Amino acid sequence: MKNSTLLDIQPEVKAALDTGKAVVALESTIISHGMPYPQNLQMAKKVESIVRSVGAVPATVAIMNGKIKIGLSDPELDVFASSKNVAKVSMRDFPGIIARKQLGATTVATTMYAAHLAGIKVFVTGGIGGVHRGYEETMDVSADLEELAQTDVVVICAGAKAILDLPRTMEYLETKGVPVIGYKTDVLPAFFTAKSDIKLVERADSPEEIAKIIIAKAQLHMRGGLLVANPIPEEFSLDHEFIDHVIEQAVRAAQEQGVSGKNITPFLLSEITKRTEGKSLEANLELVYNNALVGAQIASALAVELEQQ
Repeated sequence: MKNSTLLDIQPEVKAALDTGKAVVALESTIISHGMPYPQNLQMAKKVESIVRSVGAVPATVAIMNGKIKIGLSDPELDVFASSKNVAKVSMRDFPGIIARKQLGATTVATTMYAAHLAGIKVFVTGGIGGVHRGYEETMDVSADLEELAQTDVVVICAGAKAILDLPRTMEYLETKGVPVIGYKTDVLPAFFTAKSDIKLVERADSPEEIAKIIIAKAQLHMRGGLLVANPIPEEFSLDHEFIDHVIEQAVRAAQEQGVSGKNITPFLLSEITKRTEGKSLEANLELVYNNALVGAQIASALAVELEQQ
């Protein structure tokens, strides 16, 4: 474990790590910036419950009192979910938020980094960031991709967020050598929809198969992460053409209002929720729950494989 002076690991999580039990890291931006209180608290508790139902231990990551919290107690989760002005913490913000002892929500990139510091191998999120639309003008690329290129954590997601330039995002990951494995799919999921036009090179059909790939990657001493693309369940998948049209409208609204930087993603997701009359939020919740289930299954399978070695 690195830099333990800044880590505050919940006793349940520490005990699991010390004994080789499955642990699943969870981000906190979806709680603080994804939906209002108390729906966000209900969602966070349900995700943790799903992880536990498979026999794994959830570790929600957040910044509180100058420490990186690896796992939150129920009172801490309530404080975090109900507090106003929680900072959205990307890699560039990490030192300042820690030093000032501000309340901070970790993104995909910062959760990956924190999980790696704590020795957690598996992390569940909704969708990763990536190359933004209009990249040729803005040069806007999420820090998530760079963290995937250098931090050895397995990330389970429903693909990259559909508001992004998906082909360029995949090209970036390929250039950086990040394995992208479709879980029971041959094509990249597009967050709100189960399918896209982008074919994947790798597919796996069981948590045990993915666990073996994770171990093989470690034996090869490959740097960087591994991305598991887990489609939203078909019954909650939105129509591809419908959601694409809504996203284009939201992107235009962001341009007209001058929204940019780390504010762009929450703005677009909020706009999409309004324009779909809440259907996108329901889809977002269901894909997160599904990712939590699959991520916990993968973490459990990995723990078994490592124990047998």
